Amino acid sequence: MENPQLITALHTVISPVVMISGVGMLVLSMTNRFSHATNRARALADRRHGADPQDRERIAAQLRIFYRRLRLLHHAIALALGSVLCVAFLILALLANYLFDTAFIGLLVIAFAISLLLLVVSLVLFICDTSLSLAAMREELRDVL
Repeated sequence: MENPQLITALHTVISPVVMISGVGMLVLSMTNRFSHATNRARALADRRHGADPQDRERIAAQLRIFYRRLRLLHHAIALALGSVLCVAFLILALLANYLFDTAFIGLLVIAFAISLLLLVVSLVLFICDTSLSLAAMREELRDVL
């Protein structure tokens, strides 16, 4: 491979790396939310043990919402990481195309499409988590609202 071809190959391979970086920031945000929700659920579970029956039911309702949120976030994180995995596979296939003069065009398109699909579903789940977060706040402030 000559120098201009190598430069072109590196430019082509570097473009998907930007997507990995962006999705990485999204995953960081999701894992922070997951950690915060886990800590809050644990604190509520501890508080539930010493609560009176009426408060115990309110806390149980909040805990159910937190559990749903945690499941959503878990799936969103897994899908976002699956998207990164597909992009990494895409980069390897792009590099193989240039190094070995192969034509994995169909494979490249499929890897990119799957990566975007996983990212979109992950974002939808993340939006659902924020909606449940609002529902948890509504439950916590039920007597005020």
